[in-house]
Amino acid sequence: MTACAIEPSAGPGNGGPPRAGCTITAEGAYAARLALSGDSWYPERWTLDGPEPYAVPLPGNQPEEPGTEVQPMGDGRVLVHRVAAGRHVFALLYPTGPGTGELSLGAVECPEDTTVLRLLPPVPGGERAYALAVGPRATALWQVAGGACGPERVAEIPGRCSGGAWLDRTGRILAVDRETGGRTKAVVVDLERDGEVSPLLQIAADSDDRILLADPDSGLVLIRSDAPSPGQDRLGWGVLGSTLPVRFPECLRLPDCVVTPFAIQPGQALTPERCAVALRVDGAFGSWLGVWRPAERRVRHLPAPEGWLTGAGLWTADGELRLPCSSPRLPCGVARLSARDAGGERAEGARDDARDAEESAPGEPGEPGETDTPTPAPQRPVPLQQAPLARLVTK
Repeated sequence: MTACAIEPSAGPGNGGPPRAGCTITAEGAYAARLALSGDSWYPERWTLDGPEPYAVPLPGNQPEEPGTEVQPMGDGRVLVHRVAAGRHVFALLYPTGPGTGELSLGAVECPEDTTVLRLLPPVPGGERAYALAVGPRATALWQVAGGACGPERVAEIPGRCSGGAWLDRTGRILAVDRETGGRTKAVVVDLERDGEVSPLLQIAADSDDRILLADPDSGLVLIRSDAPSPGQDRLGWGVLGSTLPVRFPECLRLPDCVVTPFAIQPGQALTPERCAVALRVDGAFGSWLGVWRPAERRVRHLPAPEGWLTGAGLWTADGELRLPCSSPRLPCGVARLSARDAGGERAEGARDDARDAEESAPGEPGEPGETDTPTPAPQRPVPLQQAPLARLVTK
């Protein structure tokens, strides 16, 4: 049997963002990363919700491979994904006094034509974890933690899927980027309806439209598409459930740089345009931090703090950006950026200035999906198609 590989560091060119220096739970209480001691890699768990952050090393019986995936769970354990003898093995690690406890969860054996198996972003609540196994014509969705008896195949999605963003706080509605017929479009997968798939991004028939980040509170989503500039990817934003078009701010076009959103300020249910968005900017001279709000027409560029685990961070509801950092001087730390430091005082008055600094592409507005379930269900996302250009954008 040929093993399917753990996906290497991704990038916009292959449908995914650059890999971050660590992974943080959806609620922000824990983080996990692979740390290096000499020539040996080992998992490390960070606790972020206490008075001071602290790290707990979780080395196993032997060093980890550099590509091993780790993900924090809501209870503080760390999910580890290893490849051994053609099998994808999953286990939960936890501290046991001076050592590391390990609970085996079982393994996934990939078909010979499967090329990639990787973990999806942490599920809200942190009780479950999922992975995508990508084949040439279909993608299998696996629940690899939180099930009753080991890894369970929960859905098969036609096409080759990448990316991944949770659109609700219950871990039911998942958005992924699906490649079919030579084009990539973001779709919605409903885990409580046997993996039912429905459209999410349909900007233009011949465009590649990917979802990068989503905030369930406000419905704000960040996307990457070549619809406004064929052959060139652009960053855009929209709001789930809105009939207004996805917009592509000019300020997010940075020549010779890769711009990747990695955190959205939560808790802004009625004002998605005022959500602060943290951006990772990668250029010829390294990586730095950007802060932007949809209501503004500029990106505030800030130097990365010393030892930043690049691309990792979270916003609090009141607008503080927290960035995990590790340096010889401070092996486990969190840099905090206040709303004022991030330019938050400009958000209220900048909305009108932003109206003429964005582009959109023609299309027809989407319709909400229907549900025939007898019990109440969360609102299904409205496909983020483009509203006709004749309609006035007022936000």
